[in-house]
Amino acid sequence: MPTQARPSTGEQAKQHALAQLRQAILHGEMAPAQRLVENELAEQFGVTRASIRAALIDLEAQGLVERIRNRGSRVRVVTVDEAVAITECRMALEGLCAAKAAVAASDEQLAELTALGTAMAKAVADGEPVTYSDLNHELHARVREFSGQRTAVELLERLNAQLVRHRFQLALRPGRPQQSLNEHLAMIETIRARDPQAAEAAVRAHLGSVIEALRD
Repeated sequence: MPTQARPSTGEQAKQHALAQLRQAILHGEMAPAQRLVENELAEQFGVTRASIRAALIDLEAQGLVERIRNRGSRVRVVTVDEAVAITECRMALEGLCAAKAAVAASDEQLAELTALGTAMAKAVADGEPVTYSDLNHELHARVREFSGQRTAVELLERLNAQLVRHRFQLALRPGRPQQSLNEHLAMIETIRARDPQAAEAAVRAHLGSVIEALRD
């Protein structure tokens, strides 16, 4: 993990540790169930144990870390059942965002979604599942952004952070990118058609497919 400027105390130090830890968890550099030892992390990031402890409390609130009584903190393990429940919540919120984006997105933003769809199709054709996964994530992020629904966006950022491991596992499953590509292209087309009801239905259909894949 990169460790540029290392403030030693105060709120700045906590935010530094928080950003580094969150990035490491989201990028898979810290595995589920990995212990998070305050002394080691404090030395690694050049901050105090108090700053690390405060950062871990924030990460616990975000659902990325869990504190085990008498055993300290570890990266939270998100079970399949939890991943399904989170995706069910995403279905409502991302459906809302897609409906809003179908109305609010500019022509330039619609063109950006089209370009992402083209890049996703190329990644599937080239057999590049990791690239496809990254583009998938980018597409959903752009739809949320273009919706203008800030409350839904904030909630979804927290929910999606907890699904990183499952997202990569699905992306690497044989045949899954090919299946989800058509679902994503349908999302793009309904938003481009400025049909909010169809856009919401397309997102719900896609995430319903994700739930089926999680349960397999």
